[in-house]
Formats: sequence, structure tokens, C-alpha cells
Amino acid sequence: MSGVLISAAELRRSGRAVLLDVRWALGDPHGREHHRDGHLPGAVFVDLETELADPPSPRAGRHPLPSVQRLQAAARRWGIHTGDRVVAYDATGGLAAARAWWLLRWGGLEDVVLLDGGLDAWVRSGGALESGGVEPEPGDVTLTGGGMPVLSIDEAAALPSSGVLLDARAGERYRGEVEPIDPRAGHVPGALSAPTTGNLAEDGTFRSPAELRERFAALGATPGTTVGVYCGSGVTAAHEVAALAAAGIDAALWPGSWSQWSADPARPAATGA
Repeated sequence: MSGVLISAAELRRSGRAVLLDVRWALGDPHGREHHRDGHLPGAVFVDLETELADPPSPRAGRHPLPSVQRLQAAARRWGIHTGDRVVAYDATGGLAAARAWWLLRWGGLEDVVLLDGGLDAWVRSGGALESGGVEPEPGDVTLTGGGMPVLSIDEAAALPSSGVLLDARAGERYRGEVEPIDPRAGHVPGALSAPTTGNLAEDGTFRSPAELRERFAALGATPGTTVGVYCGSGVTAAHEVAALAAAGIDAALWPGSWSQWSADPARPAATGA
């Protein structure tokens, strides 16, 4: 899984890396406090809401992509220098950290990986934690953009007719049975349900490449297929892009996702399985 994942054991053996703690979850605004309570030694806290997204809007969705310039300024604040390896992690199987992985890859960095299994895997491997805040020396990294494919709302709408559009939200949100946060329930017509949690084993690590290939093949997503992914606001969809990459499948991310689509009353909402 080169370019996607690093195991806790491998991280403990490896040399210097910039560690990014991206603890975030819907309904839990206390990521920074969780970081202060205990994090990987030297890990810098990354605020998903303010550093990995622009302000929300109905036109662009709940977590629009930041500009390359804003992302570069943040990456330098995190202490990333040209040539550094970057490892992102969280405490939810990578569901938030994948946003940092995807954004930095989109920004043009290649040596960015996710800690497989996150904080729990690190602790299980015998890794130490430290508490308190971390303020690194500023880095000098330069980002160029264009490193990962992106879908617009119109491209996402058209994709089911020529490829595969995966909806990474929970099945009940895809089916339109519940909608806890966005304006309308349902899914993009023609999209297929592929909840992000299905990428993970019971211990919070990613399933094997063979298992992931089997999972996505059942949905018609195979190497060479045109694949796009969305979720509620482009966060957990990045996790699905990472899982697809681990399976050898390239996929584009739709940053606006359902939060953008459902805010436009002219866009139809499909319901059911």
C-alpha cells in the first residue's frame, strides 16, 4: 500500500516524519483537547474545520477545498519542509486524517501516508504518547496543486452514465431514511452506496488490498474504471479514495458532495436502495 498507509510498527522503526493529529468527528468539537491529553510524540494538531477547509456555504458545501496558498501556509505552520515524509492519523480509523492525506496529495506532495489504525494501533504496538501542545518550527514546503483528481457538481451528476459514482455515507443516509445535517435526504441519482466504514476491519485498520479490491469490484469499480466518490462534505470520501488507492484503483473526489447537492433545490434527490 505504498503511498497510502504505514503501520504503527513501521512508523516506530522509520526515521523522521512530520506527524499530523487530525482528530475530528461530527458532533465532537474537542479535537484539540484530545490532542493535548495524549498524542504521538511530536505530533502537531490539525484543525479540520479551519485548516483543511474553507468556510462553508450552500454553493460550495460544508467543507470546501482551501486554496493551494492557504493549504501551503497551514502546511508550513505544521512544520513541513521540502522532502519531508508526512504521516496523518486520528482516533477513528483514518476517517478524518484521510482529509489531510488527500489534501496534501492534491497540493502536490507525494510522500504522505496514513497511520493504519491510528492512535489505537500506535498504543497497541507499544508506542508512547505525550501530552500538552506542540508548536513546531515553521516549514518551507511549496505546494503546487493538481496532484489529485477533483469532480465538480456537474461532473458528478454525469458520472453514473459513464463510470461509477460511490456514496461513502452511511447506508441509511444514502437511502434517505435519515439526514442529520444536510438540507435534504437521499442521494445523487445513479450513485451506489459504499459506506466508508466498510473499508475497515474490526480493529480500525484498513482491510487488505485483496478484500478492498473484491469490495469495490462488486460495485463495478475496477482498475481503469472512471470512479468518483462523495460523502456529506468531502471528508470521509477522502477515506474511500485512500481505500480505492490501496486497492489499485484511481478515483476522483467531489469536494462539495451531498451538502452542495442537497442545498440546490433544482437537483433531484433519489431515495431507497
